[in-house]
Amino acid sequence: MNHKKMTSRLIPSFWVSQVIRKGDWVDCSVAELEPLRAKPENIPINIVYEDAHVLVVNKPPHMVVHPAPGHPSGTLVNAILHHCGFPAVGLDIGDDSSDAEDDAIDLHCDEFDELLTDKRSAVYDDSMASTSIRPGIVHRLDKGTSGLLVVAKDVHSHAHLAEQFKAHTIHRVYISLTAGVPVPSSGRLEIPIARDSNNRIRMTAVPCLNNNRRARFAASRYRVIEVLAGGGAALVEWRLETGRTHQIRAHAKYLGIPLLGDEVYGGTEGMVLSRLQPKTPSCYHSHLFDIVSNIQRPCLHALTLGFRHPRTGEDVKFSCPPASDFTEVLCTLRKIGTKAETSPV
Repeated sequence: MNHKKMTSRLIPSFWVSQVIRKGDWVDCSVAELEPLRAKPENIPINIVYEDAHVLVVNKPPHMVVHPAPGHPSGTLVNAILHHCGFPAVGLDIGDDSSDAEDDAIDLHCDEFDELLTDKRSAVYDDSMASTSIRPGIVHRLDKGTSGLLVVAKDVHSHAHLAEQFKAHTIHRVYISLTAGVPVPSSGRLEIPIARDSNNRIRMTAVPCLNNNRRARFAASRYRVIEVLAGGGAALVEWRLETGRTHQIRAHAKYLGIPLLGDEVYGGTEGMVLSRLQPKTPSCYHSHLFDIVSNIQRPCLHALTLGFRHPRTGEDVKFSCPPASDFTEVLCTLRKIGTKAETSPV
């Protein structure tokens, strides 16, 4: 009987591509998380409405809402602190590692419009200048999503707005550019959403709630506003009844119409072109390739936001047009006709 002698190898932590074998020892060190601190930064922000109690902002694409591991500065919170003249605020995330992990994951994946109910979203004094790392933030948009977001400027407004989000009475309308056209062209989708067990930075629609204990009820209404590029794409409106993480993106994938530019949820360059090219004349294919390859984010925009004003009780509603990159793609797809429209008679 032959016996193989087991040998051990010391694998330095910088050998990131090294294949690990049985018996290997891995030498690594785990750095402690540094406390997050949001400092006022002079970052221009597009203010749609402001009074003494609330601030409605048109968030640009590629801006993170609040500091998190990997995004310590340059966020909307940094800009708001400067705009309102508030001092820096901080948080030791080491005291709440589970939440910190989720924040880091979601923000790498661009967390979507989720009600913030943990201890860090609370406001502890009469203004939003507090110990919170997310002062005044009641809900979030993905890093890549543009559009409207409301910020509370005092504790009463924060609590009042948070209750409206919890009761699902906030009026929210989004528009997106999708790869393909949904069938039917309008409807209501009631599919729970859970974190993808195979990919922690992605959510997934779970048709049967019993299949996943962590799945949360999610409902979206959608309708096609305009069919584009001969049916290769569509401008779709979404109205949210709930506000789960990545809700529109996960529901769009479930419908088989991922958002243009949303590589996390199936809207890859290759997939988008596979929908567009069969529906459009070959003379446009080169231009389509250039347009699609230059999309740097999911084509999603928070178009309309309505809520009951926390002080006056008045129902207010705001709207803003999509960012220029979204508009450019939309205009291009509108100009591209079908094969039948452009073929010689």
